[in-house]
Amino acid sequence: MKDLTNVTAKKHSLVCLLEKIYNYTILIRGWYNFLRETLFMENNMEGNNKPAVSLISKPENMLKTIYTACRTCYSADSPINIYNNTDDNEKMLKLIERVISSGHFSTIEHIQVSFAISNVSRACTHQLVRHRHMSFSQKSQRYVKEKGQFDYIIPPTIEKNEELKAKFIDFMEEISNKYQEFVEAGIPAEDARFVLPNATASSMVASLNLRELIHLANLRLCTRAQYEIRTLVKLMCDELIKEEPWLKPYLVPKCERLGYCDEDKSCGRKGKLEL
Repeated sequence: MKDLTNVTAKKHSLVCLLEKIYNYTILIRGWYNFLRETLFMENNMEGNNKPAVSLISKPENMLKTIYTACRTCYSADSPINIYNNTDDNEKMLKLIERVISSGHFSTIEHIQVSFAISNVSRACTHQLVRHRHMSFSQKSQRYVKEKGQFDYIIPPTIEKNEELKAKFIDFMEEISNKYQEFVEAGIPAEDARFVLPNATASSMVASLNLRELIHLANLRLCTRAQYEIRTLVKLMCDELIKEEPWLKPYLVPKCERLGYCDEDKSCGRKGKLEL
């Protein structure tokens, strides 16, 4: 019986050791991916391929507005008195962090921001519009005819390969010629657009509340997110952080806030939650 117990204990120790080795392997791979994608910019989007983002609208007193919403929930005082009698940034930030950490996210839904976005592919905007708590006004391919060579985005992996890049450009020119041929033959733009590729550059105005922006950042800043939308969301976050630096700790991949990865397929940058 004692021998059986020893064998079981050894098996358990071996399993624990293998699990640790596996977890360390995943962690190393995660940091490798993180460094490759961020510091070394393996999929970096440069020049004509990089999205252009400008913050065009936000509340003037964002921090104070959120604090007022948070404090109103726990105070007998009126919201306007709270708003008018609060100027202590440190005090406001402490309460906001406590409320957000508790999951009381409705308090940050009062903040609406808008971005002007251009030079992004249709492949990218198709991903962005899946976020349902956002409002979009996008350049229409039905009403806006492409004149001459349409603008397009070249993926970084193709950009780095001169031979394939040349073929890609030739193919875009071929598509453009066919599009123009259809339009000149009297085909409506709404039908001629069917030949346009996912690479076609687009532009839009996108608006969302702060809760949704934090959610967007939590998902799309992950190193496993597709590089173009990750670049776009990073630029959106950077634009807002310039105006509101206190938001920086919130506009991060969710593993940074959680301290662990809750995805089934982890990049390995953060370990899994151990129960």
